[in-house]
Amino acid sequence: EVQLQASGGGLVQAGGSLRLSCAASGFHFSDYAVGWFRQAPGKEREVVSSIVNRDGSTYYANSVKGRFTISRDNAKNTVYLQMNSLTPEDTDVYYCGAGDWFAISTAQGMGVRPSSKLYDYWGQGTLVTVSS
Repeated sequence: EVQLQASGGGLVQAGGSLRLSCAASGFHFSDYAVGWFRQAPGKEREVVSSIVNRDGSTYYANSVKGRFTISRDNAKNTVYLQMNSLTPEDTDVYYCGAGDWFAISTAQGMGVRPSSKLYDYWGQGTLVTVSS
């Protein structure tokens, strides 16, 4: 059974940091890319950052470049999102998803935001709240 378990959300003051974790099981981790998404009410789920497990290539949305860092531990089947210099605008429910590495790597290589449609598996969300 494919499972993605997201954790690490919480309440933090503006300027603070959090590290989200996405633990995967039930599929061959290195054949997939994993992305972190957030979704505002009534809006499409948008990628914040993604990583191709096979080669470590990454994508960051402009809004988080320089503040967030995505990484993976293939031995632990886990992807992390280190979030620094958080602002109230980062408040949201964060989801991790896994999808075919080739399609997502192609999007990343073209500088195109990987669509949520490229992701096959999803974890439950974890709430990040940043107070001002």
